[in-house]
Amino acid sequence: MSIEHAVPVASPVTAVAPEARAPATIRCFDPATQEPLGEVPVTSPAEVVERIARARRAQARWAETSFDERRRVLGLLLEHVTSHADELAELVVRDSGKTRENAMLGEIWPVCEKLRYTVAHGEQHLRPERRSAGVFPHKRAVVLYQPLGVIGVICPWNYPLQNVLGPTIPALFAGNAVVVKVSEWTAWSSARIQAIFDTVLRAAGHDTDLVQLVNGYGDTGAALVSGGVDKIVFTGSVENGRRVLAESAKTLTPVVLELGGKDAFIVCDDADLEQAAHAALAGAFIACGQNCLAAERMLVFDAVYERFVTRVTELAASLRVGASPLPGAHAGTVASGGARAEAPVDLGAITTPPQLAVVERLVADAVARGARVLTGGRRGRAPGLFYEPTVLEGCTPDMAILQEETFGPILCLVRVAGEAQAISTANATRFGLSATVMTRDRARAERMARAIVAGGTSVNDFGLTYMAMDLPFGGVRNSGFGRLNGREGLRACTNPKAVLYDRLPFGLPAKLYPVGRFDYELAGSAIQALYAPGLGRKLAGAWQALRTVVRARRAAGRTP
Repeated sequence: MSIEHAVPVASPVTAVAPEARAPATIRCFDPATQEPLGEVPVTSPAEVVERIARARRAQARWAETSFDERRRVLGLLLEHVTSHADELAELVVRDSGKTRENAMLGEIWPVCEKLRYTVAHGEQHLRPERRSAGVFPHKRAVVLYQPLGVIGVICPWNYPLQNVLGPTIPALFAGNAVVVKVSEWTAWSSARIQAIFDTVLRAAGHDTDLVQLVNGYGDTGAALVSGGVDKIVFTGSVENGRRVLAESAKTLTPVVLELGGKDAFIVCDDADLEQAAHAALAGAFIACGQNCLAAERMLVFDAVYERFVTRVTELAASLRVGASPLPGAHAGTVASGGARAEAPVDLGAITTPPQLAVVERLVADAVARGARVLTGGRRGRAPGLFYEPTVLEGCTPDMAILQEETFGPILCLVRVAGEAQAISTANATRFGLSATVMTRDRARAERMARAIVAGGTSVNDFGLTYMAMDLPFGGVRNSGFGRLNGREGLRACTNPKAVLYDRLPFGLPAKLYPVGRFDYELAGSAIQALYAPGLGRKLAGAWQALRTVVRARRAAGRTP
């Protein structure tokens, strides 16, 4: 999903890594203006291990709380976020470079909806669940969803608020403590986010060690993975996901990996083209394309290709790029790039210098291999980390931009003949996170949604599978495994414990030893009676079992 140093590795980019500048602190900058935001202390590996121990002590008491109490705490979290929504949106804007609108809709809204959903439905997914006892009618079968203990979360930089609260909310409701490693690129906001939890937990009378944020580089992330947590939730790039998996294997720590995507956006010949064009812009340009769900491959049916291309190019060319305006910072204009704009802007900044370099490289490679830039295609005016919203036509599979995750404001157009080619092209990737299908034909939509290899598919809207919080969210193939939302996401934070109770107090011991003379014959005939196909074979097995019991009792009666 991003270039996120979760474990110690050599930097894959030529830019100077933050740790080379200040190993004891992280120097933070506003990506849209390059203004310094301050320095954040690095959490050492030893301190990470100590934080995990503190979290475990706090969790022991939290695990005993009722669902009512957990709902109360999440309700206070929701109250805090909604009461400070403007402040938190501004925090996100300064730390990530995105626009105020993206911050409100892409960070505040998902957090509020996840809190609402968990408060409303969390208990029904985590309360003890009755199951069938199968062939043991005298027993009662139950699954208990018990907390794991301490869950470690490693976040990328593209959603500084939502990437912290998103996995923390279900982990807390399930009875766990959480230790979160924040991205070094958005470390500045971590103190304010920590204050959200501290304020709420103190007000509710709970230990603030239940949720702790740590900052640092590779060794900090590695310490979290191997420091004794009971599960890791990692969001980031495929390469770093592999490193987290390798590190976690040393301690057999289970992981949820939410990795990259190369999502297909399919425009069928019967689609509403105006609706499709605006959905495509959302898919390509939300958060400047720095979105794991970004629509990075626009697969457009030949019959509507020219009209669709004309419309999306027209819309993309009209978009405004610059530093999002903030209260008390209205110097400059929309076009100034570095200063805060006076008027609203459509796209903000790329969050990190290495990611801007990735976007430039992929566009340059595509153009060198024959793609045409219909609009954009250039870095924005310095000093901000801007890149113009870009429409590329003539993209082919030999281009890196159709194989690698772009994570930038690039709308890549691919012409397809029809449904069959659209499906085969959509599936011709190592990723499998999500997809979009634009069509007015319900049967076609259902058919294509089933055929696309992905964790989810939205029909006639972009990305809404994530906001429908009862649906599981996650990917297949190199997009990772495990799920974050819905009952699957809640239960991923638990140990599903199977328990078999007595329904009827028979009080008869199950005698297996010493092995009796007729035990094998009795077991075989009972299996035939229960499982053999056809009524005749079942009755024969039952008859044989009865005869064996009679023989066994007669033999027992002759035993001195």
